[in-house]
Amino acid sequence: MIQIPAVIERCAGIDVGKREIAVAVITGPADQEGEVKTRAYGTTVPELEKLRQWLSEEGCTSVAMESTGSYWIPLKNILEDSVKIVLVCARRQKPTRGDKTDFRDARSLAHLHRHGLLKGSFLPPRAQVELRDLTRRRKKLLSNLSAEKNRIQKVLETANVKIGNIVSDVFGVSGQAMLSVLIAGHRIDVTEIADLSKQRLRKRIPELIDALERH
Repeated sequence: MIQIPAVIERCAGIDVGKREIAVAVITGPADQEGEVKTRAYGTTVPELEKLRQWLSEEGCTSVAMESTGSYWIPLKNILEDSVKIVLVCARRQKPTRGDKTDFRDARSLAHLHRHGLLKGSFLPPRAQVELRDLTRRRKKLLSNLSAEKNRIQKVLETANVKIGNIVSDVFGVSGQAMLSVLIAGHRIDVTEIADLSKQRLRKRIPELIDALERH
């Protein structure tokens, strides 16, 4: 039988859950069968710090875990400065039907990792992660902004407010000034609303009055 030699003498496999994580540590010379130890920890910071301490006591240099939802991120935050983290795609390590337990998964990850059989995903530096999250959030907010602007345009159309035909940007300075008055719901003459226009738009006040008349 062909045996694949171990490449890591002290490593761990971690099965990550929402409330609990199962950890299997394998230690021993690379040319021998490693000793397996298992423990379970909670997912709070004090519990994860206990895990980090145990891994340090066992001399673990690397851990493997699956990228389960976002549950692995708090674990990464605690461990990344003390051990190498190998993040594995969960689909590639899918267990046989009816053969799943947390500790079995953790031992399997540890065994595969010990023999160099796991290919980890790219883990960017913290600064890059924060920048990526920021840009994604900005993109999402801009998308929401466009949707809200379209909704307001639709409301104006259904209310017979046709300033969109005259004002190139309804959400510019002039447009927002007129929208604020309309939203306030005060009784105000359309001439006064049209008079809120600025700069070159003032040349089109008669058209604005027609666009606002009897809205």
